[in-house]
Amino acid sequence: MLLIADSGSTKTDWRLVTAEDQVRVIQTDGFNPYYQTTSQMVDTLQRQLVPCVNSEAITSVFFYGTGCTGPAVNHIVADSLRAVLPALETVEINSDMLGAARGAAGNESGIVCILGTGSNACCYAKGQIIRGIQSLGFWLGDEGSGGYLGKTLVRDFFQERLPDTLREAFQNRYALDRATLLQNAYQKPFPNRYFAAFTPFLSEHANHPYVIKLLTDAFELFLTTYVKRFPEAAIWPVHFVGSIAYYFAAPLRQAVQKTDLMMGDILKAPAERLVEYHKTIV
Repeated sequence: MLLIADSGSTKTDWRLVTAEDQVRVIQTDGFNPYYQTTSQMVDTLQRQLVPCVNSEAITSVFFYGTGCTGPAVNHIVADSLRAVLPALETVEINSDMLGAARGAAGNESGIVCILGTGSNACCYAKGQIIRGIQSLGFWLGDEGSGGYLGKTLVRDFFQERLPDTLREAFQNRYALDRATLLQNAYQKPFPNRYFAAFTPFLSEHANHPYVIKLLTDAFELFLTTYVKRFPEAAIWPVHFVGSIAYYFAAPLRQAVQKTDLMMGDILKAPAERLVEYHKTIV
């Protein structure tokens, strides 16, 4: 039996592929080896995953996760899986970027972008990332991401650049004051998640000219800063994975067209397509 995981820090989407080629969906808490120990991961797996599977029948796991950046930390995830799945023969731990790429492009070549809470991009061919960008995170990068969009929206609200109708709607919904904003931005953990939580407001006002411009400007900035730098951008399709790409597909397509790139697929999450990818390479 084959188990595939697409993991973020908040949740993990699992796909269990049985010997009869049936697929079961399982969800657990997220995992991040930068913030969790092996024992903590084992505890979560024993409570949330093991009761949902026949642990002695699973022989292969392909795990794609946030924070899985190399052997120095990947072994934490691998050791945790081996501790709860005694029949494992194959354990492969990879980054969420590779998971997004394999899900979006499969066995084809392409440029793959993540547009979720954060943002990233890579060139992908023959099942591997061949070129990537140096992500600088929320404060120094993440253009086009949920965190970036929310930060731009909130900044425009406080600097009185929102149109009056949007400003009133924003204030009525969030009643946000400067002290609360600065505390969440600079004192509490995960400011990217905090600011990304404002993006539903953009969805609710998606047809407003201000929102259309905010979105297209952010996506164009992401594409010109990162994607256009890849030589392959002239000939390869550009695929997108993540909630921001999925829910703001229309302005994203406009930005792709304006930057003379070739539009590929948009996936909310890669898990289903990862199942198909791994079926082809078994």
